[in-house]
Amino acid sequence: MKQPILLAFAAFASATPALAADPAGDALDRRVERVLSATPIIDGHNDLPWEIREKYDLWRMPLDLDADTSRLNHPLQTDLARMKAGHVGAQFWSVWIPTTLKGPEAVQTTLEEIDIVRRMVARYPDRLELASTAADIRRIEKAGKIASLIGVEGGHQIGNSPATLRMFYALGARYMTLSHSSNNDFVDSATDDPVHHGLTPFGKAIVHEMNRLGMMVDLSHVSAEVMRQALAETRAPVIFSHSSARAVRDHPRNVPDDVLRLVAANGGVVMANFYPGFVSEAYGHRAADRAAEEARLKALYAGQPERRKAALDAWDSAHPEPAATLAEVADHIDHIRQIAGVDHVGIGSDFDGIDGTHPEGLEGVDKYPALFRELARRGWSDADLAGLAGANLLRAMERVEQVAAAMRGEPPLIATIEQMDRP
Repeated sequence: MKQPILLAFAAFASATPALAADPAGDALDRRVERVLSATPIIDGHNDLPWEIREKYDLWRMPLDLDADTSRLNHPLQTDLARMKAGHVGAQFWSVWIPTTLKGPEAVQTTLEEIDIVRRMVARYPDRLELASTAADIRRIEKAGKIASLIGVEGGHQIGNSPATLRMFYALGARYMTLSHSSNNDFVDSATDDPVHHGLTPFGKAIVHEMNRLGMMVDLSHVSAEVMRQALAETRAPVIFSHSSARAVRDHPRNVPDDVLRLVAANGGVVMANFYPGFVSEAYGHRAADRAAEEARLKALYAGQPERRKAALDAWDSAHPEPAATLAEVADHIDHIRQIAGVDHVGIGSDFDGIDGTHPEGLEGVDKYPALFRELARRGWSDADLAGLAGANLLRAMERVEQVAAAMRGEPPLIATIEQMDRP
C-alpha cells in the first residue's frame, strides 16, 4: 500500500509550485545577487524628502528610517533596511517643490528641502553619506554605505537666478530637472500647453551654466521640443532621472524613440520610472476615463458634493483600477535598450512620489532584485545588468565632470532672464 501513496505524493509535489524545485530560478537569483553585490543600484529619483516634509512636519514628528516604514500610519516606500535588501548603493534624493511656488518662496522651500536631505544623512552617518562626484559614489559604496545625492526637480526652483543655481550646486545638487509639471519662464513642460516651444535664450544659457558647473541636465518632465533642443545645446551627457519609453506607453512624460537615439549619441542615460501612469496603458486609460467622469459629475451635480462623491464611488466600484506590473516596467527597460542601447539605460524609480500605488512586485526599495531577475530571465548578461544598476550613470556622471573641468575658465552666467528673453 505504501508504493501508490508515495507515487501520488511525488506527483503532487511535482505539480505544486511551493514544493517543486526551481534550479533555473535559483540560478537567476544567485546571478542577480552577485551582480548587485558588485555593482549596487544607483536610483535616479526618490521623493522621500517631500514626504518627510508633508507627513512628518520637517522631521519634528518622529520618523525612524530604521523601522519598516511600510507599516506606518503614513506608509512610505523607503527605509534603510529595505534599501539594504534592495542593494541600493546610491540614491538621488529629489528636493521637489510644487510649481505653484515662485520666486523667493520657491528658493526658500528648496533650501528647506535640501536641509531635510542633509539632516537625514547626518542622522544616519553609519549608513548614509553625502556624495558629490562619481568617485564619491564608488568610495561610499565600497565602504558599505549608501551614497546620497541631491536632485532639484524643476527649473522654477531657482527663481530665474543663475546665482541661485550655483548656490544649489554648492549645497550638493548634482542635477536639475529643467521643468516640472507646468511650464516655467524659460522651459516648456511635457504636461502643459507649449508657450516657448522649447528653450528660451535664457533656458539655453542655463543648460550651458549647468555644463560649466558639472550639474547634470535632467530632461524628465520637459516637452519633446525641449528634449531635442537641450540635446543639441548641451556639451555634456544628459539624464532622464525618472522617465520611460513613449513607444511602450504613449504618455508625454516618456521619451520618444527619436530622442532615445539622440541620448545614445549624447552619451546620456534614461532612468526608467515605476509610476503606473507612465508604465501601463490600461492604467493610464482608466485614469483618463475617471477624470472625464469626475468632470461630468461636477457639471451634473454642481453644488452637491455628497451626490458627486457617491456617484464617483459607484463608478470606481464598477471600474476597478488595473494593476501595473513589474513585467511592464521591464518592457520599458527592454525598449530603451533596444533603441538607445544597453549603455544608456538606468533606474529612476520615483519611489515615494508614486502616490501610494506601484506596479505589482515593485512595492518598495527592497524589490529591485526582482526586476533584475526578470531581465536576467529575458537574456540580459551580467555586464548588461551591471550597466543598468549603476555603471551607465557613473560613466555619464564622470563625463559631465570632465566637461566641467574643461569649461573651468569660462565666466559664470550673470545675465538676467529680462536681459536675455525680454529685451
